[in-house]
Amino acid sequence: MNAGVVDVGIVGSDILEEQQNEQYELLDLEVGKCQFVLASTAVFDVNSPERKIIGTKYPIITKKYFESLGQDVEIVKIEGSVELAPLIGLADAIVDITETGTTLRENNLYVFDYLNKVSTRLVVNRMSLKQHSQEIFTLVDNLKKAVFEKNEVRGEKTR
Repeated sequence: MNAGVVDVGIVGSDILEEQQNEQYELLDLEVGKCQFVLASTAVFDVNSPERKIIGTKYPIITKKYFESLGQDVEIVKIEGSVELAPLIGLADAIVDITETGTTLRENNLYVFDYLNKVSTRLVVNRMSLKQHSQEIFTLVDNLKKAVFEKNEVRGEKTR
């Protein structure tokens, strides 16, 4: 391994999508499952023709979502507790990740739409895949087996 270059990594699909990563995604490890949501206070009108201000840690994903709806929004990048943005008037709504929705409920926020699902992924550097394909595919096969067995025990279907 060269300094600063990783052969194989484990990362959330949210990061891959937001950074528009060029690594090869080899396997969904099916852990760390959560979902992007559009959320706000009860008074938020998702169908309002007014230009909305949306707070998020994920401006690229948010922009793609609203473009798919044909809506022009102002996106404010927020670090930290994104769910506070609609409560303090910093944004009309937020796009954030939630697993259970507990934090949203605790802040009296409501989910207005569900976006992409998120989970942990195994990625590989393109050059490393060429140079170490046998080892990498052996790792992938072993991880696939472990994911399948975990899901069998839990009674879940593997994607």
